[in-house]
Amino acid sequence: MPRKKDGMLFEVHPTPAKGRDGRNIVYARPASGRKITFAQLDAYCAEHYGLRQFELERAFHAFLEAMGYFLAEGYRVETPIGSFVARLALDGVFTDPDAVEAKHVRLDNVDYNPGQQWNRQMRKWNRGFRRVDKPNSQELLANQEFLENVLRQTLESFHGFVTVGIFSHRSGLTMYSARKQLNRWTEGEKPKLLKTRRGKEDIYTEI
Repeated sequence: MPRKKDGMLFEVHPTPAKGRDGRNIVYARPASGRKITFAQLDAYCAEHYGLRQFELERAFHAFLEAMGYFLAEGYRVETPIGSFVARLALDGVFTDPDAVEAKHVRLDNVDYNPGQQWNRQMRKWNRGFRRVDKPNSQELLANQEFLENVLRQTLESFHGFVTVGIFSHRSGLTMYSARKQLNRWTEGEKPKLLKTRRGKEDIYTEI
């Protein structure tokens, strides 16, 4: 993986908030669709930092096992990449502290404070930014003929089903706008799609 010298690719998207000129305020984020898997990260570290293949993966699994143990015991764990602590939640709404018993408490999530290490590393490697210009989502959403053609071609390619990610990639819509459009097609007296939840992802199938 060569060192990039031409800057981070970024996109600009609108927020629901309006600016003084009445138009939507925009924000910047890293370009979508760019992903490094853990296996690729492991291979990169083996090539550039003197690690053996799969050494990073084994160390990371050991890290997760040890972290899970200490977090479950209630420790705040300090690491070079930040601190971790278990977040607790109560089953129910309580106003009397004395009414809260152990049976009411559950593990909810992990709170993570990255500290300054990530900021220092990102700034060390960053070489500026390059904008990725994408079609305007509002203009695309207004072009129903185009979107219906994309949907038809996608359903044909994927044997009658589509996901938000697939439709976003093929239409040029953001993930938010792609989900919004697919959900529209599941509504009304004559819906085009049926939405089914599978794991962490919504699957839209042709009716």
